[in-house]
Amino acid sequence: MVRKSLSFLILLLYTIYASGQQTSSKGLKDFYKNYFPIGVAVSARDIKNPQEAALILSQFNSLTPENAMKMGPIHPEENRYHWKDADSIVAFAQAHGLRVRGHNLCWHEQTPGWLFKDNAGNLVTKEVLLKRLKDHITTVVNRYKGKIYAWDVVNEAVDDDSTKFLRNSLWYQICGEDFITKAFEYAHEADPKAVLFYNDYNTERPEKRERVYRLLKKLVDAGVPINGVGLQAHWSLYEPDQKDLVATVKKFSSLGLKIQITELDVSIYPWEKNRRAKRPGEVDAYTPELEQKQVDKYAEVFKIFREYRNVITGVTFWNISDKNTWLDGYPVPGRKNYPLLFDQNLQPKKAYWKVVDFK
Repeated sequence: MVRKSLSFLILLLYTIYASGQQTSSKGLKDFYKNYFPIGVAVSARDIKNPQEAALILSQFNSLTPENAMKMGPIHPEENRYHWKDADSIVAFAQAHGLRVRGHNLCWHEQTPGWLFKDNAGNLVTKEVLLKRLKDHITTVVNRYKGKIYAWDVVNEAVDDDSTKFLRNSLWYQICGEDFITKAFEYAHEADPKAVLFYNDYNTERPEKRERVYRLLKKLVDAGVPINGVGLQAHWSLYEPDQKDLVATVKKFSSLGLKIQITELDVSIYPWEKNRRAKRPGEVDAYTPELEQKQVDKYAEVFKIFREYRNVITGVTFWNISDKNTWLDGYPVPGRKNYPLLFDQNLQPKKAYWKVVDFK
């Protein structure tokens, strides 16, 4: 009874929300129906919030679990899986006819403590680690087979250091490059119909673009079952420029790979990786000037997305609105960010209307 009442409330709010969208009852998914799916990263909490669930249903037709399917949250102990949050997101998507992108199967972060160690606390052998990886991927992918159409199989394997190739993670230290190939093979074995992606950030920066391309080409040339590359698109008002973004799309698609924009947001601050304290005099405000720059950047990148719709098969925003984003407090504790198309009251921002204003 409670679940039915919540579903009715969500649908009622969706109807009210959609009818009140200024001059249009269409959502992002409707404006882009002839281009590509428009997705959003969500938590189990998001879909239980009637207002946010209504916004999701009015605007998006694809979901990505933000954290619920990462190895740490979903497989916290070797012989225990935590399915509740991931199941609820997939069930919500199934109930409302939304597609689901799985995120992610192999990453160097948010991995459980047991994964790389034996009972004595020593690093496991390559054979043991690959067996654990196969068991994990097989179990997770099989559970959602037929319900998840695409997976981010390997996430962020290329190093941040431009003088290096692959990240010196425990995956790499123990298995070498083989963990990447095996992850794709295991995922394909578990669900031959799933579309399999390599996913990374800063892919538009020329030096990293070349190293990501190097990895992708090695995989393609070796016949590894990889189908696409995810450009995370954690961008800012200052990057990428049009030339670099277009060059990235052309270079990666030349390998026969599909491209998806997997984690889109446009920070009002320059991109930073390392955490730091707020500097004296550092202003935390969404000024009209910053707002206009954000409008221009969103308009610029979506124009490119539309131009390359033959190879771009999906665009997913990383979080729903400025009310709560992963960039709040990252990398600067206490600093608010405003990176999305909906404001803190879940209303469309100026950038939203620019994104949908095309013929």
